[in-house]
Amino acid sequence: MLEILFTRLNDVAQVPCYAHPGDAACDLVACVDVDIAPLGRARVGTGLALEIPSGYAGLVLPRSGLATKHGITLANSPGLIDSGYRGEIIVALFNSDATTSYSVKSGDRIAQLLLMAIPTVSFSEAASLSRSDRGAGGFGSTGLGSLAT
Repeated sequence: MLEILFTRLNDVAQVPCYAHPGDAACDLVACVDVDIAPLGRARVGTGLALEIPSGYAGLVLPRSGLATKHGITLANSPGLIDSGYRGEIIVALFNSDATTSYSVKSGDRIAQLLLMAIPTVSFSEAASLSRSDRGAGGFGSTGLGSLAT
C-alpha cells in the first residue's frame, strides 16, 4: 500500500478517504463555505497539503452525484497534482446550471482524488510512424452512436 504524507493547513481539514472498499479514488472534502453562482466558478480549499511520491501524480476528478444532481463539475477536469507540489489542494468547481446557484459547505465531499503511477518517458523524432487500423482518425471518426439509456 502506498503511504501519502499530508499536513492539515487548518483545523477542519479532513483526510481523503475511500467511500467503499475497492474504490479507485478517495473523496476530497471542502474546508470552507462557498457559493457558486449560476455558470460560475469557485476555488474551494481542502485545507490539506500532500506529499505525493516521485513517480506518482494525483488526478482530481468530479463526483458523479454532484454533476448529475446539481451540475457541479470541475473547471479543469481532471486537475493534476504533480509530485513536487506541496501547497494546499484546491478544487476548481464549475456550476453548469444556468439558473441556480450552489452552496458548498465545509465538510462536503467535492471531488475525488485518484493516485496513479506515472512513467517518465522520452520522445524520439521519427521520419514516419507505424501504421495502425485507426490511423489519423480522431474527433468522431468512430461515429457518435447513441447516448440514450
